[in-house]
Amino acid sequence: MCGLSGSGKSTLAFNLDRVLTDRGFLCQVIDGDIIRGGLSKGLGFSVADRYENLRRVAEVAKLFSACGVITFVSFISPTTQIRLMAREIIGIDDFKEIFINAPVEICEYRDTKGLYKKARAGEIKDFTGIDSPFEPPECPDLILNTKDHSVDESTDQLLAYVLPLIAFKELS
Repeated sequence: MCGLSGSGKSTLAFNLDRVLTDRGFLCQVIDGDIIRGGLSKGLGFSVADRYENLRRVAEVAKLFSACGVITFVSFISPTTQIRLMAREIIGIDDFKEIFINAPVEICEYRDTKGLYKKARAGEIKDFTGIDSPFEPPECPDLILNTKDHSVDESTDQLLAYVLPLIAFKELS
């Protein structure tokens, strides 16, 4: 799942994880905050560091997927190049690009961590959506507009998309 900070990526990933786990599926969420506290500790937000961060995450997601774990990766993933690299590592059959679409104004309004405020004050450099660009996916597999839909509605849309993929994978 890709989108701006505050778009709802992690909220939706954790909601979907809970719903599917309750139905007996083995799932894992890989979230930016969690990864930056461990696996990618020390990486910054430069283009090179973002690329390396997502490369590491894609490799971990590939390992989970190979073990049959339904894996949700929740990252800003700001460029087409970064998302293509992740798709190549994970594999075209297991990589589904889901764009969590919310305008920067809505993301700023939702900003519980105060990151947008810090970025606007110059305290955070290279912040996506403020002084670093976000390239929306050109042809994502699914777009969820979290500006116009509640968390529950968006989770239901995501579940409706994911369940047939899981059923197909189980049949293969």
